[in-house]
Amino acid sequence: MTDRTTAVTAPGRQRAGAPALDRRLVPPMVIGSVLNPINSTIIAVALVPIGAALGASPAQTAWLVSALYLATALGQPVVGRLIDLFGPRRLFLAGTGLVGVAGVVGTLAPDLGTLIAARVVLGFGTCAGYPAAMALLRAESRRTGQDSPAGVLTLLAVANQTVAVVGPLLGGLLTGLGGWRATFALNVPLSVLAVTLGALRLPKAEPPERPADGPGPLRRIDLPGMALFAALLLSLLLFLMHPHPDRWYLPPLTLAAAVAFTVRERRTEQPFIDVKVLGGNTPLLATYARALAAYVVAYAFLYGFAQWTEEGFGLTPLQAGLVQAPTFLVGIGVSVLAGRRGGIRTTLLVGAAGQIAACLLMLTLGAHSPLWVLLVLAVLFGVPQGANGLALQNSVFLQSDPARTGSSAGLLRTFAYLGSMVAAATTAAAYGPHAGTAGMHQLAWAMLGAAVLFLLLTVFDRALRTLRTPARA
Repeated sequence: MTDRTTAVTAPGRQRAGAPALDRRLVPPMVIGSVLNPINSTIIAVALVPIGAALGASPAQTAWLVSALYLATALGQPVVGRLIDLFGPRRLFLAGTGLVGVAGVVGTLAPDLGTLIAARVVLGFGTCAGYPAAMALLRAESRRTGQDSPAGVLTLLAVANQTVAVVGPLLGGLLTGLGGWRATFALNVPLSVLAVTLGALRLPKAEPPERPADGPGPLRRIDLPGMALFAALLLSLLLFLMHPHPDRWYLPPLTLAAAVAFTVRERRTEQPFIDVKVLGGNTPLLATYARALAAYVVAYAFLYGFAQWTEEGFGLTPLQAGLVQAPTFLVGIGVSVLAGRRGGIRTTLLVGAAGQIAACLLMLTLGAHSPLWVLLVLAVLFGVPQGANGLALQNSVFLQSDPARTGSSAGLLRTFAYLGSMVAAATTAAAYGPHAGTAGMHQLAWAMLGAAVLFLLLTVFDRALRTLRTPARA
């Protein structure tokens, strides 16, 4: 087998006389990629008014969050694979158009069930933006002769982090001005803008790579493989969301689906996920493992630590949100700096050090700690927030099979959501009925374990030593 790492880690260079990156592609790529994170965060402040309006309990309205996560975790690699087969334009337009439909349904929803269905549709609709952006960058790489434009990759990372900052604030503003339905209505103009820019600026002719005399795109859709992957992921996520003895049947179901999926993908000529190639691409597998560990730490801090600041430390929800704001602001700065100067391995090591330092500081906190220490902690967590997301994104771009860029990018998002589910389960186990200081310390130990694993996966990964940051454009 060809060494994928060697093949893709040559320094980024642009051939003399080669065309430059088409900057017209950047706005639709950025808008499409942020549709998912903005809908993940904007709903947070609307859950209480939704419950009050529709007579739903917090346990019921929590499905508005889980529905989007489930649909996205499943849909990202599936839609990514379709992008690999049919090109990004069609899937981008279809997906962003679906976002508008979901926005209308959510705005007019008469009950919670319809609202949850709208969130599921929204999850699938937002799946196309990020894989499409990565596939477009791969196409531009081939056209211009560059490994990839690092500036655009950095912009994608920064845009997603910016949305994390403004999402809850925007949700609060919209809810105050137009009620909770306004948080769904926002998707209509965003969808119109994305579809319009996509239709005007995305290239119409995007022939995907295919082997000579091989089957056409329609015959290369592995529906049984996708179905088995859906069963595997759905059973796993449902268990991680609410791990309980009465759901004992879900782990065996996950294992059975995983075995069947692996057997199917190894035998079929056109697999949904080529487990033979993926299994031989150890650097990419290591990147996915790092992503899982990194997002366990990130989501545990984002949600679990925030709970303690309110219940264990006594802050109001607004104050708790303001305390976490430095995390995202510092993350944006770190992403910009790393995109300009840092190599991938160096950036990952900086992120690992930031995670470990922040987790150790969490272990020293208590109900009587000064507020400034919490702000220092938020700043520390901003370092891995900015470093890890960018480095993982660049790693996947460079390490993945060029013909499967979309599905590989989708899998990265899937592992991120797996990390969020693990973080949620760990947070629930650590806190129980009350988010006290003892539970926060238990959570910090679990986070520290994931952070150390991330560090070990980085230090002992020899492939990272030759992996170069993509060329700037």
